[in-house]
Parts: sequence; structure tokens; C-alpha cells
Amino acid sequence: MTQNATTLPFAPDAPWLAPLAGYSDLPFRTLCRAYGAACSETEMVSAKGLVFGGFGTERLLATTGADAPLVVQLFGAEPEIYERAMPILLERGFTHFDLNAGCSVRKVNKSGSGSALMSRPDLLKRIVEVMVRAAGPGKVGVKMRLGFTPGEENFLDLGRGLEDLGAGWLTLHPRTAKQLFTGKARWAAIGELARTVTVPVLASGDLFTAEDAAQCLRETGCAGVMFARGALTDPMIFQRLRDIWAGREPAPRTAATLAEAALTHIRFCRELDRTPRAFRALRSFLPRYAKGFTGIRALRNALLQCRDWDELAATAASIAHLEAEDAPLDHSDLAQL
Repeated sequence: MTQNATTLPFAPDAPWLAPLAGYSDLPFRTLCRAYGAACSETEMVSAKGLVFGGFGTERLLATTGADAPLVVQLFGAEPEIYERAMPILLERGFTHFDLNAGCSVRKVNKSGSGSALMSRPDLLKRIVEVMVRAAGPGKVGVKMRLGFTPGEENFLDLGRGLEDLGAGWLTLHPRTAKQLFTGKARWAAIGELARTVTVPVLASGDLFTAEDAAQCLRETGCAGVMFARGALTDPMIFQRLRDIWAGREPAPRTAATLAEAALTHIRFCRELDRTPRAFRALRSFLPRYAKGFTGIRALRNALLQCRDWDELAATAASIAHLEAEDAPLDHSDLAQL
């Protein structure tokens, strides 16, 4: 599906959906857009898989005219592969791209990709140079970390170098690769990067609620935020941030609104991806909307027993009748995002 060239939105009230492997497919992106996401990124796409026809690559790139603006996130560690991958994407009408230099999953890092690129800044810059040469200045971003290991942070020097190469924006998850998702994201580093470069800087990391995002924006002065884990348990988080930034009281996260989100998600899946794979994935995804409410285990079991879309919708509607727990929402099971 051809995408028209669109200026990407960078503003505190224009939150992005992060590239979430296994989650940010076309139906979920469409859902988040309906709830205020200003821009979305695809799940990370293997540059090598794109060139050699890797399994599932076509599904990752599925889009529609309404799925804009859209950024294709690529991962890989071989500049010569990007030389071949970029023309394929450009020919298909994609216009904006992001290099994954932030994923800390072991199997990605073992290939030299993801956050492993932070330990090889010259290689990272060569890849970005290839991408910018193909797509044009300002059309390529980089999602990165503070560095590869604590005590060897290179994000500021790297940020300056990437800007010089023509990168259009930078996204910073303020932990090192070795930290994975332990400890607390160091938001102050996002502010440091935003003051060091002139291109927009997006914040990522520990943005579990709209209130978190608003606080991060105020503390760092960055251009905008990218929601990841927060969107998986509350896709309305985008509109909540827009409300806060406009001085409006955001609607509360309730069982009724989350049931509405679940049913809308099912509807978009039925319209955009009715495959058995999508059905199975959605059965496992939907319990996330009930996090923080009682009866989530019974709901999960009931969803897994569903055999068709109508049964799935009827079961998901029961989320509206769940009662909130007293304990704060726990995101520990989403620690790899």
C-alpha cells in the first residue's frame, strides 16, 4: 500500500506508538490511532529478511491509506544489506524509516543488531548513512540507548554524529543495553540529548501512564513521547496525554472503557487481518486490557477457549464487569518492551 510523504508530528501533544515486536501490527496501530496516536512505527523488520524474503516480513509491512504517518523500523548490522533493502521499501511507497539501535533482546544483540550497535558506533553511523542516502535527509530516525554498558555511555557523541549525517529525529530509551529494563529510566539524559542536538528527540522508557509522559515532557523539554508498555494496557493513553497537555481532565482508566478498547481491537482485526494467526494472538493479547482488575485469570482462560470471532467479542465484553484491584498496575511482565 503506497504511503504519501507526510511530515512527521513532533510535539508534546502528538504522542507516537512505539515499534513493539509481536504487538504493533496493523490492527493495533489502527486502534491506537483511533485513540489519539499521532504517528506509529511498524514492528521491527529484518533488513535481511526483506532482501531475502524472510518469513512474516509481508505481514509486518501490511498497511492502509489510513495508517499514516507510518515509520518502518529496520534492524540488522550489515550496511550492504541496507543498500538492497531501502530501494525495496521506497519502491513500495514507504517514506520514513527508523533504525533499531535500542532492542536489548539477546537473540537480536547476538546478531550484532539492536542495542549491540551502541558498542559499534562507526558501524551504526555507516548504516544510517546508507539509509539517509537512499531516503533523503530528515527521513531517517534512530531509536537508541545511553550506550552498551554502564560507564561507557556514548549517546551524546553519537547523537551529534547522527544529526550530522542527516538523521531527522532521535528516540532515546535512557538505560544502557546491559541494564535491559532494570532500575529506573534516567529521564534527565533525554533532556541532555535534547539540549545537545537540534533535531527532535522523542522520549521512551517508563512511560506507563499519561501522567508519566506529561511529567517526562516537562522535566526534559523533549519534542515528544513514544508509548510502548503503557499502550498495551491502555490504548487510550494517547488521548489521555492530549487531554492533560490541553489542560483537560483525562477520562479515567475504567473496566468499561477498556472493554470498549478490546471490542474495537477485535473489530479492527476482523476488518484488517482475519487470519488464524491474528485470532490466536488476539486471544493472548486481550487480557492485558484487564490488568489491574479482578478475575483476570478466569478471563484469560475463557478467552483461550474461544473458537470464533463472535465468541471472542462476547467474552471480551465481560471486561466491563470487572472490579479494580487496590494494588498499583504492575508492568513487570512487559519488561522486554
